[in-house]
Amino acid sequence: MTESPRIRPYHREDRQALDDICIRTAHNGQDSRPHYTDPTVFPDTFAAPYVHLEPELAFVLDDGRGRAVGYIVGTADTVRFAKTFRAAWLPLVGDRHPEPSGPPATPDETIAWLLHHPERMIVPELAAWPAHLHIDLLPDWQRRGYGRQLMRTFLGALRDGGVPSVHLVMATANKPARAFYDRMGFEEIDAPMDDSVVCLGRTTHDLDGL
Repeated sequence: MTESPRIRPYHREDRQALDDICIRTAHNGQDSRPHYTDPTVFPDTFAAPYVHLEPELAFVLDDGRGRAVGYIVGTADTVRFAKTFRAAWLPLVGDRHPEPSGPPATPDETIAWLLHHPERMIVPELAAWPAHLHIDLLPDWQRRGYGRQLMRTFLGALRDGGVPSVHLVMATANKPARAFYDRMGFEEIDAPMDDSVVCLGRTTHDLDGL
């Protein structure tokens, strides 16, 4: 029997669905497949390491039939995560997406460079926002309140774990995502970033309005 869509903890069986969601939303909120030779570099960089290293902070939107159609993942401690990423995750996937030998020359190499440089996540100006997150939903499941539910669940888990605040980095070109984060109470953080991205943050408290 089909149940109502719901937010639930991530299960290992969700991994393929999460990879698919990430690939289909990675290009400024749109499908990355027309733009990248091997779009699996996206989940290997922005989704899979989180469910591998901190599955307790991974939640999915279940469509009511057991299929994940959205997710939120993240870490409670960005500095620790970056170090564990290099030690425990990069050896598992680095050979699939070789590090560019010079400055990235293709879209694939740009993301591969991010994969091979997890220390990029450690930004001193973000020390007051120690956690960070990634959230994605398939297009048909957006603008229906599920992103808000995912965010509330994730922020609540951080709060219950004693984490005071969280940040995220997003492409400035993704205007719908920025509008969503604004509604979720995120504010811009003055941190040294490339002009193509912006950093936003908020506390894990005051969730009643979400």
